[in-house]
Amino acid sequence: MDPALPDSADEHAGGSGLRKIIHVDMDAFYASVEQRDDPSLRGRPVAVGGDGPRGVLSTCSYEARKFGCRSAMPSITAKRLCPQLIFRPPRFAVYTAISRQIRAIFEEYTPLVEPLSLDEAFLDVTEDLKGIGSATRIAELIRARIKAETGLTASAGVSYNKFLAKLASDQHKPDGLCVIRPGEGADFVGRLPVRRFFGIGPKGAEKMAALGIETGADLRTKDIHFLRQHFGSQADYLYRAARGIDLRRVKADRARKSLGAERTLDKDLASGAALREVLERIIAITWDRIDKAGARGRTITLKLKFKDFSNLTRARSLPQALASRAELNRIGHELLDEVLPLAQPVRLVGLTLSAMEDDDPAPNAPATAFQGQLPF
Repeated sequence: MDPALPDSADEHAGGSGLRKIIHVDMDAFYASVEQRDDPSLRGRPVAVGGDGPRGVLSTCSYEARKFGCRSAMPSITAKRLCPQLIFRPPRFAVYTAISRQIRAIFEEYTPLVEPLSLDEAFLDVTEDLKGIGSATRIAELIRARIKAETGLTASAGVSYNKFLAKLASDQHKPDGLCVIRPGEGADFVGRLPVRRFFGIGPKGAEKMAALGIETGADLRTKDIHFLRQHFGSQADYLYRAARGIDLRRVKADRARKSLGAERTLDKDLASGAALREVLERIIAITWDRIDKAGARGRTITLKLKFKDFSNLTRARSLPQALASRAELNRIGHELLDEVLPLAQPVRLVGLTLSAMEDDDPAPNAPATAFQGQLPF
């Protein structure tokens, strides 16, 4: 181990740092729900999102992905790649209800569930509620329950830390299961292209390629000093990732950092009156989400994205939690008035509440070693 690396990174080798972690990821969740609820869409390329000139795909079915469509792609690009693509508007109330149904399944096996979004979560099953003992068996049971109770498929990754479990869940998608057992992490990571690592985007992968780093094995040959020289604050993460090390625990009831809404406009707007109308609609959506979540926060932030894709934000922090929709309405409009008139038209407007109160999750149960008599 590199002596310059802080913390006890060698815990991946065994002892009390080892845990049994499952990462469950629903397969093309929104699109799969649309195909489930409308049989005419099954087997066809489906996208969830707006199909207008400013539309963006939230997700798309695997039939659409064969044409190169993907999440966050502009709709106009997706239609060019797949002219037969079928668009459906998102139904978040439906997706949220199904996500809660799936969460209830998870909680029958462990209280240590960390949702990352509506369609994926980490589970720590080191000490599962049913006394099954095998993380692999629990993942199989959960996937079967999800299929039987929702009609949807999920992929799962099983390993001894979060980083490896998340990589594993993507290995055999869709409707797959991958297990990385203790002692196998470094070899598994070594075979992967670095672009598969969380946090390494296309530009990061290009930079690594220029340094002769294509795979996890290549990355593992670089010491911590080299990584800090070229990647700064990301160096410690990359050092551990190349060795399959992740010391993070599953955080039950993961705190929400912010809550809000944003909308890409059908056409660019520069008029103050028109922007105020848009802001009214966003305030209504934002307050509805705040009210349903029972969220309490102190900072309201207005976000504007301009025609040239540059961003402007204005924020106001309150001495106590936001108390009402009227207060949100007043502050939202005051923030907008501060930046009017605008130098160029706006293409997106957003509003968020952050600085949440009571956002410290309850501590996890202490880590324990794997019991030798229990299968992984």
